[in-house]
Amino acid sequence: MNRFLFLAALLCTSLAVAAQPLNKSTLATKLKLAEQAVEEYNYYQAIDQYEQAYEEAKDYDIAIKIAELNLELRDYKGASRWYTRALRRDKENKYDEYRFNYGRALKMNGEYVEAIQAFEEYLKVGTDEKKKAMAETEILGAEMAREAQDVEGLTISNAGRKLNSSNSEYSPHLEPGNNKIYYAGPNNNEIMSPDNGDAAEYIMILEASKGERGWEKPTELGQEINRPGFHTANPALSDDGSTMLFTRSTLEANKLLTSQIYYTTQGSEGWSPANEVTGVNGDYIATHPAFGELYGNSVMFFSANMTGGEGGYDLYYATRKSDGVYGDPVNLGPSINTAADEKTPHYRDGVLYFSSNGYPTLGGYDIFSSEWDGAKWSRPANMGKGYNSSADDLYFMIDNEGYTGVLTSNREGGRSVKSRTCCDDVYNFSLKEIVADLIVTVTDAETGEPLNGALIQLVQMLNDTPGETANRNAADTNTANFPLGLDLPYMLIASVDNYKPDTAFFNTQGLLDNRTFNETLSLDPLPKTVTISREEPIELGNIYYDFNKADIRPEAEPDLQFLYDLLQQYPNMVIELGSHTDARGRDAYNRTLAQSRAESARRWLTNKGVARRRVVAKGYGEDQPKTVTAANAADNPFLAEGTVLTEDFIDALPDETQQEAAHQLNRRTEFKILEGPTSIVIEETKLIQIGNRKVDESSTPAKPDKQTLPVGDDTLRFHPYSSLYKSGETNVPVMRFEERLQHLGAVKHGDKAETSFTFTNAGKLPLTIEIVSACDCTTLDYDARTYQPGETGTIHVVFDSTEKEESETIDVDIFLKETNSKGYPIIETVKYDYELVK
Repeated sequence: MNRFLFLAALLCTSLAVAAQPLNKSTLATKLKLAEQAVEEYNYYQAIDQYEQAYEEAKDYDIAIKIAELNLELRDYKGASRWYTRALRRDKENKYDEYRFNYGRALKMNGEYVEAIQAFEEYLKVGTDEKKKAMAETEILGAEMAREAQDVEGLTISNAGRKLNSSNSEYSPHLEPGNNKIYYAGPNNNEIMSPDNGDAAEYIMILEASKGERGWEKPTELGQEINRPGFHTANPALSDDGSTMLFTRSTLEANKLLTSQIYYTTQGSEGWSPANEVTGVNGDYIATHPAFGELYGNSVMFFSANMTGGEGGYDLYYATRKSDGVYGDPVNLGPSINTAADEKTPHYRDGVLYFSSNGYPTLGGYDIFSSEWDGAKWSRPANMGKGYNSSADDLYFMIDNEGYTGVLTSNREGGRSVKSRTCCDDVYNFSLKEIVADLIVTVTDAETGEPLNGALIQLVQMLNDTPGETANRNAADTNTANFPLGLDLPYMLIASVDNYKPDTAFFNTQGLLDNRTFNETLSLDPLPKTVTISREEPIELGNIYYDFNKADIRPEAEPDLQFLYDLLQQYPNMVIELGSHTDARGRDAYNRTLAQSRAESARRWLTNKGVARRRVVAKGYGEDQPKTVTAANAADNPFLAEGTVLTEDFIDALPDETQQEAAHQLNRRTEFKILEGPTSIVIEETKLIQIGNRKVDESSTPAKPDKQTLPVGDDTLRFHPYSSLYKSGETNVPVMRFEERLQHLGAVKHGDKAETSFTFTNAGKLPLTIEIVSACDCTTLDYDARTYQPGETGTIHVVFDSTEKEESETIDVDIFLKETNSKGYPIIETVKYDYELVK
């Protein structure tokens, strides 16, 4: 059976030459009859003759022949018993080369410790280098088998006496829906013998339906498929059950001579007459066809012994061109095939299942699986104990749901006409159905309170690449539920307006029971921001000057650094730096002093690399006295909000300390946008005041913290909409947008509007866009690639208002492949808003 598919045809045949009474035969006659039976592949008759000859001669050469025939007939107990009889008395090392097969017999009988010893002995005394390499593999398999545990949740059972006869059954395949099975076997449950007539000499494809008590009695398919004169086997159905692939084979003296692949289609009147497939059959054995998919194309997998492969039987695929027509066979290569045999492929959802005796196995043929990632096959993995035994396990087939299937095995416990392991039976298997789901809770990171209205996204990660995404809009709650797939890694993302997105990673790999995953995502509030329109003056709160001096004071540098970062963020922006003096001194002198102060601030920026044309220095002198803001009044209780700090007002203050404080407020620097963006977004806490507007009536604006904003600090590189904001990270990409907030204006309900966000890689490291995500109302067009420093890119947005009921601001989250120092993904956010017109 290890060489041929049709061992059943060999079982229990009787020859006329055996009619002579054996007790009257001479030793020579018994040996002659045995050798003749071997030549005719009648191994059971040969064993009978050899055993009688051994009883008479006690010749260990005969014992070795009996052992070899028993191994060929998969009687592992009988083989190991006869090998032991010869080898333990082999004083002259005459039978050393048989120690390899002795090890195989022990291993397939489940005697793993003894098998390892036999293989190790062969490594010492054997001369066949190929067998030595195989012995190393066999040892690994036996060691693996000693430690193997049954696959959790797997139930496997014999398919029953109605399906399985005393002979071998092969190639079971479930029809979609699992209510019918096709398989190959003898056309009745009688022991096959040429004496029973021609019909009993051939393997046929049978079908059986599932009843309340299991599989019903099978019936053979018609002559459209089971053609007289051929062994017909290996049925494989397409996913919709409309097409069947199968093989027709011939034998010569019970030796497999030819095997070709055929196909038939099923209509209202049954299966059509079969035709040979085109493109894959040749001057070799082509067998075990299976439907599959590769590179987006329908393909047929099959096993063949054509020349030029890795050795023995290899697995191949051929691309389907039309019904029954395939392209040239392509070898699956050394990632799948070995120098031994690979057979019985089955493909489902990107996984190829097959049997092999070239990898470490628990027995002879074991079932393996390999996953296809779109470019290559993963290293084949042994399916484990339960699916595999110490015997031969082949023809694995699992249904589309992934919980029920069939296979064949000659493991002990099946029906066998001779030894306990001579013949293959069909086995049913089922896996415990495991259900996994996810409950997500979203909270405010600062208060721990529930945070409603989140967009929650569950992303399947395929080889660290985002794949299928499921969205939940938790409008009136802070929780959401998702069903989960098994053995999958996931990324979870939650985003809410005015909060930084949060992410979590988990996987469902290795689950043995139902499980509900609970994940809490805590979102940090974004800092409050103010949108500044073009030409609106913005006071830089810490840029003050000593009396009658134009030097930049040390505490001014954080504000200038902030201004530098702002110019980097908006590369087309041109600003005016306006400097103001107090009212003391002559007007002309004060204007000159103010101009010097403005030039001093501009010089600080140009020394950092800002183009001079982008900063216009303007000295206003004392012409525009300061109007006291709420923030000024909070710091100087003697000043009332709204007071204009004229020279007369300051001179009327009661003491010099108050007067100097008021003069200091007048000695200030402001900037305003002259060209570039029509507006910019600035975090409130970065500024002392903005023109004469109140920043926050409920609280006093804070001055920049000198401890977190030292000279030359990079924390201000990152916009408040970035996950890197306030992180202090340096060894990360820097994504600069011309504008982070786009205004679509009025959009009529049901219409679409579009805009674009242009960005520059302003850092020293490459940045890679992995995925851009927004609500279902948003269509995104972008180039997911790596951008080198200085490169620019665009994210195009199309907004569809059909499902919207009110005006709102929409977040667009950009996930970079690069991570921060803690390994979390970098997320940049841009926004667009619209006014819905009904």
